[in-house]
Amino acid sequence: MLRRWLLAREPELVGNLDGVPVAARDQANRVLVDRRRAVLLAERRRLLDRLPRGPVELAGLARVEGALTGLDALAARLNGGGQPRAYLLGLDTGGEGRTVVALGDPDRADRVLTYVPGMTAGLADATGELGRAARVQTRCAALDPTASTAAVLWLDYDAPDFLHEAVLPHQARDAGPALHRFQEGLRATHEGPPARQTVLGHSYGSLVVGTAARDHGLAADALVFVGSPGVGVDRADGLRLPGGEVWASTAPDDGIRLAPAPDELPRRVLRGLSPLAAVLTGRDDHALWFGHDPTDPGFGGRTFPSGRYGHTGYWDPANPALDGMARVVLGR
Repeated sequence: MLRRWLLAREPELVGNLDGVPVAARDQANRVLVDRRRAVLLAERRRLLDRLPRGPVELAGLARVEGALTGLDALAARLNGGGQPRAYLLGLDTGGEGRTVVALGDPDRADRVLTYVPGMTAGLADATGELGRAARVQTRCAALDPTASTAAVLWLDYDAPDFLHEAVLPHQARDAGPALHRFQEGLRATHEGPPARQTVLGHSYGSLVVGTAARDHGLAADALVFVGSPGVGVDRADGLRLPGGEVWASTAPDDGIRLAPAPDELPRRVLRGLSPLAAVLTGRDDHALWFGHDPTDPGFGGRTFPSGRYGHTGYWDPANPALDGMARVVLGR
């Protein structure tokens, strides 16, 4: 009785509360989709009625249009009857928008993947990011048809929109407590034997995952970093997991390799100008912007290969990195 009352009267509370069963959160958040859309439509009307429109109004209008497009695409996936069933675990249309969506039921799955995307991620492209999680899930099913795997897109943080934001760790630090609570909630509501939980971060999302693990701890059995600019620590043991369950991959042609640590940048410039400078300044080609390269053996984790698919191609069906991510999720 109380649960039904809360779902009907306080869906915002239930939908965003970690530790509430997935089915209840999904039911509450579906109630909110139309309400959130109505708010966006009202904001769009207000911006369209404002004349003359300056840069601020135009930027706001572009943001609202993107959020509406993303929300409609997400609603189509939620209501389209596609398999696996989608569960809406969080929704916020403020700013660039946030959402948490699961494919398959994390409360009942044997394996649970939480995927944290990186720079520019927002509600406008949420279904695209969800597709990346879905590709790992599909590959898991192909490698082990006997195991049930749920894949979660965790986009519940303010991802950097511009490069000058992405070179700072503040947004990753701010996201840490929320990711910690979410993973703890998955553990608390899971039915039956504990699931194997893997948290995967791409690009700036890898810093979010690493910072959360370092500062708060993560209820995870494995961490995976792809295309990482560093994860906030210089050694895997700073992530509070055994080194054998910290994994990373960076494509040979991923431009993220060109992001040295701030104090390393002048030395690399000098080394490029003179062989003598290389001797005098020393070298640390594994120091990235946010810490030691997690794919370097000196980091203390483990690696899996990636083909030449650039910074966003880790989910390409032909890329061996997709198999690598799936095998970590499965515990292989």
